Amino acid sequence: MKGLTQRQYELFFLVQKLFYQQDQAARLPVNDKIIADTAHALAATYSTASKGIIYEHRPSSLPAEQLAKELRPLIESLQRPAATAQDLIVVLQLVERAATQADSSLEGGKKAYLALIGRLNAAFGEEQPESAKPLQQPQSSQRVIIP
Repeated sequence: MKGLTQRQYELFFLVQKLFYQQDQAARLPVNDKIIADTAHALAATYSTASKGIIYEHRPSSLPAEQLAKELRPLIESLQRPAATAQDLIVVLQLVERAATQADSSLEGGKKAYLALIGRLNAAFGEEQPESAKPLQQPQSSQRVIIP
């Protein structure tokens, strides 16, 4: 992730969050391979468009194609004047690489990357499923006041 601009970092985390939300919605099957395939196709589409050619690259699997169809309007809504197509291409290529390599370095099997995104969302106070939330300590009547 070295060499990313501030805007690319922001886009990276927003795009990851979109993938995670799609998984949590459970309308489409989502795993790391599908995420990588979707990110690759979207990056290729934006790369081609940045050269002035309108051509939509299609993912190699039907679930990835459905995910791309769902995500494309959401990703395009993220583009603000400060973000360029090149920023989005860099971010999507990074997501593809991370999703492809996650299972070799992380636990979680086919959803290692999604599990990582879930942990990141939890660490930064985002919504998380009940199963991922830490157990709450029972409230006691004794409290310590530290000045």
